[in-house]
Amino acid sequence: MGKVIIIGGGIIGLSSAYYLHKSGWEVTVLDKGELTDNCSFGNAGMIVPSHFVPLAAPGMVEKGLRWMFNSKSPFYVKPSLNPALISWGLKFLKSANQRHLDNSAQPLIDISLLSKHLYQELAIALGDFGLQENGILMLFKTGHAGEEELAMSKEARKLGLDVVDLSPEECRALQPDLELDVMGGVHYRCDAHLSPNVLLPMLTRYLEGQGVQIKRNHEVTHIAKTDGKISSLTAGGKEHVADRYVLAGGSWSPGIAKQAGLNIPLMPGKGYSFMVDDVQKNMHIAALLCEAKVAVTPMGEQIRFGGTMEIDQINNRINRNRVKGIVESIPRYFPGIRPALPEDKDIWFGFRPCSPDGLPYIGSSAKLGNLVIATGHGMMGLSLGPATGKLVQEVLDEGINSINITPFSVNRYL
Repeated sequence: MGKVIIIGGGIIGLSSAYYLHKSGWEVTVLDKGELTDNCSFGNAGMIVPSHFVPLAAPGMVEKGLRWMFNSKSPFYVKPSLNPALISWGLKFLKSANQRHLDNSAQPLIDISLLSKHLYQELAIALGDFGLQENGILMLFKTGHAGEEELAMSKEARKLGLDVVDLSPEECRALQPDLELDVMGGVHYRCDAHLSPNVLLPMLTRYLEGQGVQIKRNHEVTHIAKTDGKISSLTAGGKEHVADRYVLAGGSWSPGIAKQAGLNIPLMPGKGYSFMVDDVQKNMHIAALLCEAKVAVTPMGEQIRFGGTMEIDQINNRINRNRVKGIVESIPRYFPGIRPALPEDKDIWFGFRPCSPDGLPYIGSSAKLGNLVIATGHGMMGLSLGPATGKLVQEVLDEGINSINITPFSVNRYL
């Protein structure tokens, strides 16, 4: 098959390495860090066919404007004269319409269901990484949010997803060990969750055990091109050469692509999470708190709380007000859970790579003949990791794709 270099050691890069190795490629993964600080590691661990509405959807512009002046709001775009943000924002505005939503729903469901199936296979191949296929609860407290969620569940059923609307009593029956204060909910039984902090190290160990080279602290600093192809790249102070290259650098992808003369419209969306330990009465099913936009995921004897989407440049600041917004929302739904505001050292944050239309980039570059791009998954990187890795392998093998990847074209903004 030849040699392939994958730039990025998050779930997208590692999944690509997994399927390319299985297909016979000699695989090297280059990552700028130690593989412990990428966005895949601290996220909510949800596998979400339910998320068939892209970030660029009708109503998001109005909500974004309403939330812009609230430091605890779930979605925030930091005002800036940064040309990349302005360009991204204009493309976002253009995509936030019903037509885009209608055209995106089926492709997002297709790639999500493929990923869920591949996770089932990975659980057999790798071992136990906490995969729980008992769905996800969308819990709401207000009539307005309830109307939105019930309308969405109706659309989900039309699209063939396994979804059930729940009364408050039915919600409580599914979480019998927790006090629950909600007006109702929707149970997306098609969804699942896992423990990313178990999966990522497990997948890394497996790949290295199979002979895949994973080079840590190898940030790409130069990309050389010849005759419309990448001829080599420099990382970790050394030159690396391969037949094919995969860019899976998450929110760092635009900067890497720029070295090769490519423009990938993408902005980092910062999210936060923290763990609550020694939960006396743990929850059984992962949940999304609709009004607060907070994810709640049981992981063994712990619960992970996460949320917020802060569109800004990559930075190391912790906005404690945004974390406080997550903390304050929890007892409104679960009166018996009142976590303290965690210290900075206990707060994880990561950057979701957000494309302006809310769809990932998956496929071959039109400008560089030996480059495949796999990034822009927003909040669904972990959910779509295995499917993306499988599709990358199929693209490189020039075979038949498991699903139609035209909507995810990496060249759609050329």
